[in-house]
Amino acid sequence: MRTATVTRQTRETDITVTVCLDGGAVDIATGIGFFDHMLEAFAVHGGLGLTVRCTGDLHVDGHHTVEDVGIVLGDAIAKALGDKSGIQRYGSFYLPMDESLAYAGVDVCGQPLEQALAFAALDISGRPYLEYNGSFKQEKVGDYDTCLTPEFFRALAFHAGITLHARVEVNGNAHHVIEALFKAVAHALAQAVSPKEGTLSTKGKLD
Repeated sequence: MRTATVTRQTRETDITVTVCLDGGAVDIATGIGFFDHMLEAFAVHGGLGLTVRCTGDLHVDGHHTVEDVGIVLGDAIAKALGDKSGIQRYGSFYLPMDESLAYAGVDVCGQPLEQALAFAALDISGRPYLEYNGSFKQEKVGDYDTCLTPEFFRALAFHAGITLHARVEVNGNAHHVIEALFKAVAHALAQAVSPKEGTLSTKGKLD
């Protein structure tokens, strides 16, 4: 089983993440309800076992918690991948989200539906990079600041050694847009870490 545990302690956050790339239990607690929901979706749609425990300075705001969880999760994924041999390396995915209670293009209150569509493509290359293109109609979802979304993905990509492209194709309700992004990246990651014999590089190694 490709599993790793990473702990990181600073004056701002105290975080432990355990990840299993081959599946397992999911148990998330960061102190930010919507972020917990997104991490759970990331794990379930990525086929990951994931445990996250975070105590952060939420009396300031959620920035350190969200970014630092991305750092530790990225470190754990990189550790679980080892030398990155035996994986597909690349993955990409479009993910749509729409209202669950809908008929004929309107919601249950007769308002036009707000659709969301996100795209993600990634390369587990050892060369970290984020290309992000997206915005949100709302500044907050619950106690989560929507502007922290690219901060999470940047931290994840740079610490996992991933080249990641993530973008919003159709911008609807912020909850659905962010959820679509997390799920799209998760599906792309699941493709990329799936087994493949050898190392997918003409150099013979990924770094």
